[in-house]
Amino acid sequence: MTYHWDWLIFWQPSPDGAGTYLDMLLSGLWVTVLTAILSWVLAILAGTLVGVARSFPGGLIGFVATAYVEVFRNVPLLVQLFLWYFVLPELLPSSWGLWIKQLPGSSFYTAIVGLGFYTSARIAEQVRAGIGSLPRGQRMASTALGLTVAQTYRHVLLPMAFRIIWPPLTSEFLACIKNTSVALTIGLLEMTARTRAMAEFSFQVFEAFTAATLLYLGINIVVAFGMRIAERRLEVPGYSAEH
Repeated sequence: MTYHWDWLIFWQPSPDGAGTYLDMLLSGLWVTVLTAILSWVLAILAGTLVGVARSFPGGLIGFVATAYVEVFRNVPLLVQLFLWYFVLPELLPSSWGLWIKQLPGSSFYTAIVGLGFYTSARIAEQVRAGIGSLPRGQRMASTALGLTVAQTYRHVLLPMAFRIIWPPLTSEFLACIKNTSVALTIGLLEMTARTRAMAEFSFQVFEAFTAATLLYLGINIVVAFGMRIAERRLEVPGYSAEH
């Protein structure tokens, strides 16, 4: 196979009129990062609520939380995105469904919701495990001090649990960044979609995907490095794998 390499392709104008091919990839990178951050925040909020509910022994709340985890954890992300994007508007009242379909950037919001809830199921299990790893004395001491259940979780258990589960939360953030590529199937112009468009327009497939690989690798290294610094600051003595 004879392939003509052309690394200057990144400085040539792109057909969409938005600048060069490099500008096209960087705009996709921005969408990827923004989608990953917002979906990770949503995942932490939802995962915390469900994880706390999972820490309650038995009862209706525990059953609902368990069902939530099993549904969102065991259904593939691609299927969930299709359900949110194509099926949900059809199930809602017609005016609501039409509003969602016509919403500017609907694929962007759908990707955040779909990826956020998908990731929240795993974060819920990590929150539950973090709470479960704490000594029972902390909960008993909080009760002895007169704290309510809500105050005990808010001021004692959750702050300690999040410091313990920070490393797996880092992995979930990195997974969010990579999983945004699935959202191209619902029309989100994130980095993989932009890369594929560049390859189709310019026929420089190898250059396009080499650049995408380096961009994914670079952003993940930066995130991992930053989260590692935060991990060292939040580290709880006696709970680190290095001790």
